[in-house]
Amino acid sequence: MKTRLIVEQHIHGAFGIDFNKANVGEMLFASKELLKHGIGGYFPTLVTDSFANIRRQVEVIKKASQQKRDDCADILGIHLEGIFINVEKKGIHNYEHFQPLTADKYQRIEDDFIKIVTLAPELDEGLMDYLKTKNVKIQAGHCLGGNIDGCDGVTHLFNAMKGISHRGYSTALAALINDNIYTEIIADGVHLSDEVIKLVFKAKPVNRIILVSDALPITDSGKKAAIFADEKIYYDGVKATSSDGTIAGSTTLLDKVIKRLAQKDLFTVQLINNVYDYHNISLDGEIEWDDNYNIVSVRKGDFTYAK
Repeated sequence: MKTRLIVEQHIHGAFGIDFNKANVGEMLFASKELLKHGIGGYFPTLVTDSFANIRRQVEVIKKASQQKRDDCADILGIHLEGIFINVEKKGIHNYEHFQPLTADKYQRIEDDFIKIVTLAPELDEGLMDYLKTKNVKIQAGHCLGGNIDGCDGVTHLFNAMKGISHRGYSTALAALINDNIYTEIIADGVHLSDEVIKLVFKAKPVNRIILVSDALPITDSGKKAAIFADEKIYYDGVKATSSDGTIAGSTTLLDKVIKRLAQKDLFTVQLINNVYDYHNISLDGEIEWDDNYNIVSVRKGDFTYAK
């Protein structure tokens, strides 16, 4: 079977490379390794950090993106996950860097290369309207509020957000019943149970589901511990958590997620296509998979990588 290249819109790093700390060379190394996993384009995702560090990494990532090579995944833009979220659903994020959801705070790190912002809509003080004027994708995440009418998408559904109750309203419920909202899911078997994944596929139009890894720098690094988001993260071979047991993100890249879903008869090629439609992008290349959803080869432009 052949498909388009995978596009990953929520990834913090891998192979020991942390996108909040990487230099240009390390970004290019990660890009080359990601292509081997069928990822032809991605949005490096910045976790909560200081204004100075975010500005620095935006410049680093932009410089790396300008060195387009067929043997590397394209860097398509930046996903800013941190600083504009709710402390009550902070997850692994360092709340000391959280900021009010105002346009002037965003302008301190604003750049045209920031394409996605995850935020808590219930805390909005004008930031959402400002982002709309800049054509930035707005995603509800790390939040409590249920009103997501002003959002384009939802970040890692059910994780770091108020869940579903048979009374009341929540972000998770709003995401499931709003057919126009694109909804990220981390289908690694850790962040969502298989039953919940099946619920998502029953409730959401398949063309509004976006597979993401939320992969951490420790992914495929051989390390058992690392610093991420100012905190030490421990990997036990299944999941990565902080010292208090908080899940910090995933350690499974998207090609493995796709294989896992296929083994459970939950995968459809539309799930690869959705992120192309969401961002209106195109990439020249394809993946060839065997019958067990292992990658046989990856072509991007004039470059071919064969397993």
